Amino acid sequence: MSRKRKHEHVNHERWLVSYADFITLLFAFFVVLFASSQSDKKKQSEVAAAMQSAFRPLGSFEQHSRTPPIATNSSPAQVTRPAAIALPLPPAGRLRLDLTEHRINQLLRAQVAKGGIPPGSAAAYMTPKGLVISLREIGFFPSGTAEIQPSALALLINLAATLPDAPLRIEGHTDNLPIHTAQYATNWELSTARASAIARLLLEHGRLQPANLSAAGYAEFHPVASNETEEGRRRNRRVDIILLRDQAPSQ
Repeated sequence: MSRKRKHEHVNHERWLVSYADFITLLFAFFVVLFASSQSDKKKQSEVAAAMQSAFRPLGSFEQHSRTPPIATNSSPAQVTRPAAIALPLPPAGRLRLDLTEHRINQLLRAQVAKGGIPPGSAAAYMTPKGLVISLREIGFFPSGTAEIQPSALALLINLAATLPDAPLRIEGHTDNLPIHTAQYATNWELSTARASAIARLLLEHGRLQPANLSAAGYAEFHPVASNETEEGRRRNRRVDIILLRDQAPSQ
């Protein structure tokens, strides 16, 4: 009599073991992805902050972005703003001329108050070619001569000490009345002699280098007023000391 074959019991729940292993691996995979994403976000935030900080002075980014920041954490990233770019300073030559004009006008007013020169006989003002210090004949020269009046020497010596060692041009001017003396045949000689007299005094009492100084006579051909009136002719008889703009001193 043959033995009865036992019927094997089939376990239908074995798939649960594989499913559990799969779920465990999948969970571990997402944990790794989550950790990586957090690290990447931090790096992205740092990169974004660095780029915004670098490009802000050039105006590439707006002050406040229209899009949310890359970082999603509750506290915004601390971005160190670059120092403000300083505005360009005024050119050194212009600043020097402005300061010199102020000092010289103070000196002229002081000499007028002391009685060294008559009121209105000297003035300092800016022009496109530089700072002009205009010395009229009435306060500095007797009529028809190039001898400096003794009362004006104190002012000219102080002026020589005030002027910087920079390119200077000294221009002599006259009115249109002709002159013919034993010493000066025409207004050319007189205007040139007066310019040379002022130049010599500035060199003797100032810090100017001779290479930075020039003197010229223009006679009556560069008037600042009409020669038809006595007042106009009085204004035209002058010596102009010009501290030239935009020229480097000679070495």
